[in-house]
Amino acid sequence: MCADTPEYKDTLNLPKTDFPMRAGLPKREPAWLDRWEKIGVYDRLREKEGRTPFTLHDGPPYANGHLHIGHALNKTIKDMIVRSHQMMGFDARYVPGWDCHGLPIEWKIEEKYRKKGKNKDNVPVVEFRQECRAFADEWVKIQREEFKRLGITGNWEDPYLTMNYHAEAVIADEFMKFLMNGTLYQGSKPVMWSPMEKTALAEAEVEYHDKESFTIWVKFKVAEPADHKLAGAYVVIWTTTPWTMPSNKAVVYGEDIAYGLYEVTGTPDESWVNVGDKYVLADNLAADVFKRARLEEGQYTRVSDVPTEDLAGIGLTHPLAGAEGGNGEWDGIRDFRAAEFVTDTEGTGFVHCAPSHGMEEFELYRDLGMLEQVITYNVMDDGGFRADLPFFGGKYILNRKGGEGDANKTVIDKLVEVGGLMARGKIKHSYPHSWRSKAPIIYRNTPQWFAGVDRKLDDGMGQMGDTIRERALRSIDELVTWTPQTGRNRLHSMIESRPDWVLSRQRAWGVPLTCFTKSGALPTDADFLLRNDEVNARIKAAFEEHGADVWYEDGFKAKMLDGIADPDAYDQVFDVLDVWFDSGSTHAFVLRDREDGTEDGIADVYMEGTDQHRGWFHSSLLQACGTKGRAPYKNVVTHGFTLDEKGMKMSKSLGNTIVPEAVVKQYGADILRLWVAQVDYTADQRIGPEILKGTADSYRRLRNTMRFMLGSLGDFTEDQRVQPADMPELEQWVLHRMAELDHTVREGYKAFDFNGVWQAIFNFATVDLSAFYFDIRKDALYCDGDTLNARAARSVLDLLFHRLTAWLAPVLVFTMEEVWLERYPGDDSSIHLTDMPDTPRDWLNEPLAAKWTKIRQARRVVTSALEVQRTDKVIGASLEAAPVVHAREADVLEALQSVNFADVCITSDISLTIDPSPAEAFRMPEVDGVSVVFEKADGEKCQRCWKILPDVGKFAHPGVCGRCNDALG
Repeated sequence: MCADTPEYKDTLNLPKTDFPMRAGLPKREPAWLDRWEKIGVYDRLREKEGRTPFTLHDGPPYANGHLHIGHALNKTIKDMIVRSHQMMGFDARYVPGWDCHGLPIEWKIEEKYRKKGKNKDNVPVVEFRQECRAFADEWVKIQREEFKRLGITGNWEDPYLTMNYHAEAVIADEFMKFLMNGTLYQGSKPVMWSPMEKTALAEAEVEYHDKESFTIWVKFKVAEPADHKLAGAYVVIWTTTPWTMPSNKAVVYGEDIAYGLYEVTGTPDESWVNVGDKYVLADNLAADVFKRARLEEGQYTRVSDVPTEDLAGIGLTHPLAGAEGGNGEWDGIRDFRAAEFVTDTEGTGFVHCAPSHGMEEFELYRDLGMLEQVITYNVMDDGGFRADLPFFGGKYILNRKGGEGDANKTVIDKLVEVGGLMARGKIKHSYPHSWRSKAPIIYRNTPQWFAGVDRKLDDGMGQMGDTIRERALRSIDELVTWTPQTGRNRLHSMIESRPDWVLSRQRAWGVPLTCFTKSGALPTDADFLLRNDEVNARIKAAFEEHGADVWYEDGFKAKMLDGIADPDAYDQVFDVLDVWFDSGSTHAFVLRDREDGTEDGIADVYMEGTDQHRGWFHSSLLQACGTKGRAPYKNVVTHGFTLDEKGMKMSKSLGNTIVPEAVVKQYGADILRLWVAQVDYTADQRIGPEILKGTADSYRRLRNTMRFMLGSLGDFTEDQRVQPADMPELEQWVLHRMAELDHTVREGYKAFDFNGVWQAIFNFATVDLSAFYFDIRKDALYCDGDTLNARAARSVLDLLFHRLTAWLAPVLVFTMEEVWLERYPGDDSSIHLTDMPDTPRDWLNEPLAAKWTKIRQARRVVTSALEVQRTDKVIGASLEAAPVVHAREADVLEALQSVNFADVCITSDISLTIDPSPAEAFRMPEVDGVSVVFEKADGEKCQRCWKILPDVGKFAHPGVCGRCNDALG
């Protein structure tokens, strides 16, 4: 569609635009960022009045390193949520925030100390905390610029930081609400403990990796009563933690398990069993146990059944009982009873109990009221056995680098020496590790502070229940919408079965547990905790003015208790709060307290990765249910993890990491944002060089669509506008598609379905527009004069322009700004200051759409038939053809006859008939009832529009058709 001669070419209305096909995003995007900051886009949006607030509350990233691809995915999804809701008419607020306290930052400062040979314990705590604060502050500045480079909008000038004085004051105040409502208590129970960091850990601070562990089968002799028919036989336990054997206090069995008494009848040379030994084992596991002891079938025999009623009342001896040098440590009879958690799926059918190191065993003996008899304190905070423990004192579960220590081997060797082992081996299994140090953790009984999730709350906010657990479960089901729904199931099951919340950490960098305990009182005493509103108010005010560091200043306790209680009668607690309590409290100091928060302190959306079901979603829910009586969010949206192109987890050692900064430097942030929009973020996503190339290709195709519109609208004016009712059918069909798509886009954005929105827009832009509508209307746009077709086409392009730029602006923030400024330049102009334009519902025309579906199907048959001729070099272009189209159905023929079907097919002429098609006609199986017979166009080629028509050369302007002659005037 381009004139053959120079003079005619100059008369065509060819697209005119300075919009480049090559985007050059990496170099150009920073200028748009500067522009948005200069004109204050975010603040100007807040000035729009009469809008319903919409608040996405930011889950705070950790201020301790450069961004990884997960950060980019997370923040981009959030940005799309905020921008799309803003452009749909809301006042969409976004306050970015950072988690600043806690172990990861503290660990970095300790690493610095270790390199200098400096001992953290010799540094004044306030000085140490100030170093942690400075470290966090530096990373906040770095990460803020990295997030802004991704095009993330928000209140970057005033983010929230958990280490700000007001935040620390509110965190302390929220903790003191737990103190006052009866939720807080001090208890001693097994908690996940990191020997490397010497502190308790939360579930969210733990990750699971494969670990090779020692595994042992240990013999406990039946000792009581002496005349029992099983006396002298061995009950065998199996464990993967030999280091817990010195803390064993009991063995338990399962009431529904079938047990048998087995006797050894023959032994190989290398075995720790003897002929005549008798063992009680679960029948399902006996063969495997004897195999581990290197016995073959025929070397043992089953003597009899052992009904579980025969096991009741038995007393066992520890294998170390009576050992020389044991000082009586293990001489006491071991308890033996039934427990529900025992199975016969692995091991021996019996479970060794060290209640100081296992939660199920702890709960069993807690419920029996026997904790005092079974709790031990053999393992210290560094993972070493207490110095005075016989045989094992000073041995460590882990070495100083987090590897295997000498405790397990020492225990095993001692058990071998005393004849306590039946077998040993090694096993590779999934094992909890500290997220920070990457070292294995242990379960260790220590005094800690807890929030009781089943304690009745004395706070007058019982509409959703009387306990934290009740409120949380009801909130999940009644107050929150989950995207995807599986998020509800996951968090519900976690809350349903979770133990009490361990609030305390034995660290220095964090908000202290702002409470005082009565000297000499027991945790169970009614007056153990000082509960006083005036003391609490003083603490909050001091933190508000000076920050949490004042807790550590000399004389602070006396100052807080002055005139209220005797300072000498109370002890000050110096543990710090679990960092998840910090971030779980953000609803209070961000949503509740800030002017750009929410009236009720509840966010419209929380959005994070699936790991936050046990992290931020979880802690925020527990914390708010304890202090607000309900969940702090209305919607919870979760995304999966980012993997490499092969579906493998990214790691530096594998060399398969994708760094956001590298993607931005190579392609630009919009390509990274488009990748986010293209993936199903609710599942795990993949990214890599080939995937990014595909994303860049999709971007180029869309950019070409926008460029065509810009070029065709360069000289469009309002007096050329055609009203929808006066438009040709083809334009009315495009309006119908726009109305359909407007609904799809808005509903998709409301549902946070960016993949669905992108796919709908992209298919529309490339299939409906570029490959169909634009392809057809190029002829009228380029070659017509002031015709209805040309004016209507430009009118539709203008309507398309405003909708496509607005629909895509939340995703391609830089590119749509570039497209917008090409038409609407100006110092204060920005697509991001506009809303999605209203699209009239009366543009919808289902009968017209059904008709054009038939037309498009017939067009497919024609274009496919012409492609065959082009491939065979019969023709070079479709305008050389004048095919005959046979339509079997009258309604199809009527539809084709009602439009200029030659223009639709981009042929010079076309014939339509209901006559039966000849055998040689071209057909497509998927379009039944339409066939095509190829014919060449008759006439001469117009030197201006290139159509081959019989009237060419019969007008004033030589070598052109009648239409072009009219256009030339």
